[in-house]
This record gives sequence, C-alpha cells and structure tokens, in this order.
Amino acid sequence: MPPEATSLLTAEAVNAGYGTMQVLWGVDLDVRAGETVLLLGTNGAGKTTFLKSLVGLIEARHGSIRLGEADVTRMRSSERMRLGMTYMSELAVFPDLSIEENIRIGAQALGHPNPKLNDLYEIFPVLREKRRAPASSLSGGQRKMLGIAKALAAEPRLLVMDEPSAGLSPLFVKEVIRILSDLRGRGLALLIAEQNIAFLEVASRVFVLEGGRIRFSGTVAEMTDNDALRQAYFGLK
Repeated sequence: MPPEATSLLTAEAVNAGYGTMQVLWGVDLDVRAGETVLLLGTNGAGKTTFLKSLVGLIEARHGSIRLGEADVTRMRSSERMRLGMTYMSELAVFPDLSIEENIRIGAQALGHPNPKLNDLYEIFPVLREKRRAPASSLSGGQRKMLGIAKALAAEPRLLVMDEPSAGLSPLFVKEVIRILSDLRGRGLALLIAEQNIAFLEVASRVFVLEGGRIRFSGTVAEMTDNDALRQAYFGLK
C-alpha cells in the first residue's frame, strides 16, 4: 500500500483495561483504505482488548480513535458500525438462529432488513445450501464462514476480526485465508488479530503486540526479515 494511501482507521496512544487492571499502554495503529493489517500477538497480549476498544465495546481510557474523518473515541458501538466498522468476535454467530437469520441480524446496522443475500451466498455457497438450518448445525469452519458473512452483511468499509483461526483445523484455516484474500481484492479493509502466522499471507503490514504495547510495526517483509522477532514471538528459524 503506498504511503499516500488514505488512513481509514487511526488509533493513537490508546490505553484501556478492565476495572483497576490496565491492559493497553499507548497503542498506536492505523489501517489504510483497502489494506489488510495483521495484529499479531500471543494469548494475553491484549489483542481482544484493543479490538473491543476500537469498536466501542469497552471505553478507551486515554487516546483517540478515528474512522475516516470522524472521531469515534466516545461513540457507541452501533454508531461506529453505521460509519462502516464491523466487528467479528471469536464466537461470531448466534447458534440457535438459522443461517439466514444470522446474516439478516448482521445487516441491521444498515437500517434495513434486506442484506445482499445472493452476493454473500456466491462467496459462501455452503451457506446457501443450509440457509434455513440453525447455525448450531454447522461445523466449526462453517460457523466461521457464517460469522464472516454476517459481518459482511453490514457492508463495512473496515472488517475487524478477532482470531478467525480459533478452533479451526489447518484445512479450514487455509479456506478462511483464501476468502480473506478474495475480500482484500474487492477493496475491503481488514484488521485481523491473530497468533497464527499463516495470516501473514494476506497482510501488507504487521503490528506486533506484547504486554499491551506495540513492539513492532512494519511490512510483512520487514517482519519476516527480523530474525530476533521471528524467533522470540513465533518460533521461526
């Protein structure tokens, strides 16, 4: 992504936590329009806390968060969704609802109940076949697909994803990466929090989070060329 590309999301000096426990310490991160950014870190690094602060599920105690031209730091989560930022958690779906009902719920941020179902079913044909079945009937990998479809139903400019590989077999991880590669080609901006380095394949830039602080930011090439970083965080030789 060229340096002149427009910043879609900008987080500056974000502190956040729970009760008396501070988890994030001055986190800076940005995502440019149409870019895929990977936020890498081990369990407990603060990735989920940071994503929740971005989308408004917890309050940023300090710092600022901008989506495009809008300062969203104090906005409700629903307002941030209407401005084009959608969040996909690890759980992602409502298991007792049907596949199609899940997708329609995802579209409610648009203010109308008519998501572009045909477009989504083109991306996820397995969901079309089972659209009236409960989400609980799906395999773990298929639920992840439904979670992505549900998030896309809101037609976001930026999709924020928490651990899309969680609970998946290596085969389904590859399928998720394939789908994300396709979405990247359609111009959607992605921010993916992961500890699985396989997702480097779809990213243009990487931020490494450790102990609630950003320890590295740069291109994928810069990250993979850094021997100390690879060995310390991801066991790469």
